[in-house]
Amino acid sequence: MLRSLRDRGHHDATPIQTVAIPIALRRKDLIATAETGSGKTAAYLLPVIERIKRSPNKHLETTAQALVVVPTRELAAQVGREFSLLTRNLPMRALVIAGGDSMHRQLIGLRRGAQVLVACPGRLIDHLERATVNLSQIHTLVIDEADRMLDMGFLPQLRRIVASLPRERHTMMFSATFPTPVQRIARDFLKEPEKITIGQTSAPPVTIRQRVCPVTTESKGKLLLELLRTDEIESAIVFTRTKIRADQIARFLARHNVKAVAIHGDRSQTQRNFALAAFKAGRYHVMVATDVAARGLDIPDVSHVINFDLPEEPEVYIHRIGRTARMGRNGEAISLVTPDERTSLAAIERILGSPLQRRGIEGFEAPEISAPKPVRLFRTAGASRHLAQRARVRQRWS
Repeated sequence: MLRSLRDRGHHDATPIQTVAIPIALRRKDLIATAETGSGKTAAYLLPVIERIKRSPNKHLETTAQALVVVPTRELAAQVGREFSLLTRNLPMRALVIAGGDSMHRQLIGLRRGAQVLVACPGRLIDHLERATVNLSQIHTLVIDEADRMLDMGFLPQLRRIVASLPRERHTMMFSATFPTPVQRIARDFLKEPEKITIGQTSAPPVTIRQRVCPVTTESKGKLLLELLRTDEIESAIVFTRTKIRADQIARFLARHNVKAVAIHGDRSQTQRNFALAAFKAGRYHVMVATDVAARGLDIPDVSHVINFDLPEEPEVYIHRIGRTARMGRNGEAISLVTPDERTSLAAIERILGSPLQRRGIEGFEAPEISAPKPVRLFRTAGASRHLAQRARVRQRWS
């Protein structure tokens, strides 16, 4: 194990690893929140590997003993690769179960056996319904990007998966953001969990410089092009709100001799794998992405994240800009904001706790973008009397 860690380049534990690993080794349920790029994947994989390695049940060597559930195919593949690197000197296997990959190949992998399953909910449920996967020996469940997994999009699927697991198990949840409503839902899956928070809650790494470029809607594309032509941007991820917009921006940049590739949910898994691998290898200067690439992906040497569109949910902003400044490096996040997006910007600044620096680009109109005035809700005196009267009637009947 130590040799694998040294080969991986891990010499000192990060703060989240220092706190989370001892708790996990004691098999205590855990909710862990830490900034993006802080080493959360190793923080849960290392205790999982250690427990499997020390298991006295040798007949379980080809049986799934741990399950890691993640929201995207790319993150599933990344966790699978990280597991392989950490166990390169150990006789262990992980199997990635995600949509878009060959079902036949996954069935062969399940028949061969693997101690760890790394899965996206949809494809794992497909296997459960076909009775091709056995979760009866799972002793550890990890829910990565837990705030996303516990929202209403994934929650029914997650409940279906958890219902197939043994009742006595060790459960851990990791995320960069963990809003209070999500923490309430998390209680349904945990038993007396320990909660740890490393760094400021809902805050990006301090090594990320953040700024807003005010711009008109008509000038957004030209301003993006101007930014990408500067020498300081070595490689960038450009985030858009929709899949159509991602394709449009990628084509626009390609027409202007910027090497750009698009990645989003409507692309096939082969196309998505190619885009990610080519961007990591430096064959493309820019990756234009929807929020499918906002979470968990560890892409080295991304110097800039550019929000062409602000996200609908302010927490997603933190995940997006966390694609730069990984593991203590420096990075910059630039948001191109029009007056129409001031409400979204205000929500982001509210969770950050401070306003973002506005800085225009020479030669481009920079409209003033200020936070919208709060909406004041009030009742008329007549309405208040009516509510009080209804309350008195209820009181008499009760």
